Amino acid sequence: MSSLLRIRSQRDQMSAIERRIADFILDNAHLLRDYSSQQLANALEVSQSSVVKFSQKLGYKGYPDLKYAVGEDMARSDGQGDGAVEATGEGDRHAMLAETLWQAKSNAEQETRLLNPPETLDAIADAIHRARTVFVIGLGHDSIAARGFTLRLSEAGILAVFHFDPVLMPTSLANAGRDDVLVVFSEHGRRTSLCELSRLFRERIGAVISVTRHSANPLRAQADLALLVSGHDERSHIEQLLYQSALQHLLDLVFMLLCEHAEERMQLLDRNAARMRQLLET
Repeated sequence: MSSLLRIRSQRDQMSAIERRIADFILDNAHLLRDYSSQQLANALEVSQSSVVKFSQKLGYKGYPDLKYAVGEDMARSDGQGDGAVEATGEGDRHAMLAETLWQAKSNAEQETRLLNPPETLDAIADAIHRARTVFVIGLGHDSIAARGFTLRLSEAGILAVFHFDPVLMPTSLANAGRDDVLVVFSEHGRRTSLCELSRLFRERIGAVISVTRHSANPLRAQADLALLVSGHDERSHIEQLLYQSALQHLLDLVFMLLCEHAEERMQLLDRNAARMRQLLET
């Protein structure tokens, strides 16, 4: 596992001081080679021993080993970019962009996989499997993934209902019960309406599953279970692509776990696929 990936995946379990160090390294990895442990400590207004302990907590002997590992990661990243240009030939801009984007998506999916341990994914799949009804909601861009996930659940024989308006949704929850589940898609997890809806659902009805970025946010804090997505890039349009790619990969994994819960679910999917082919061919 790369040093930066290790830092990002363990950030939530760190203390406030450790998170300050982690955030600086993640945001300024290319500058770390110019910092001694004392200089880094001074810049962050923490003790030098905090920097050393931070390095050791990540599994390194000390700060020099951490700095060396980060430097290797940066060099490897630069090398992959240069290789893409050389392999595709000068001027082949499309091939270079495709290779760079593929590598970035691969990294985002790997980070996302590490943020969602198997026991969490199993718990989420089991909650959906046991639910009488799965209510799904997502607004704006989040509605695209939410709607697609609802369709997948329906194809697998799970009663799933998609909503796009948190104001109207309480009406459909009138007959909901403790066995029901609410899945809330919100990239940044800060929409007040969705946070309030989640709070009410959890208090009065059933379990809430949040789907957000890997960040501290109120929606994630209120959920019983959380799916976390990683995808970072300085360019906003690329960062959005990485988020969507990693999110889809994560949802596909949950869907596969659901399919393995019951043999009849696989048979139902096969029958539905056969019906669709027949409709398209006639």
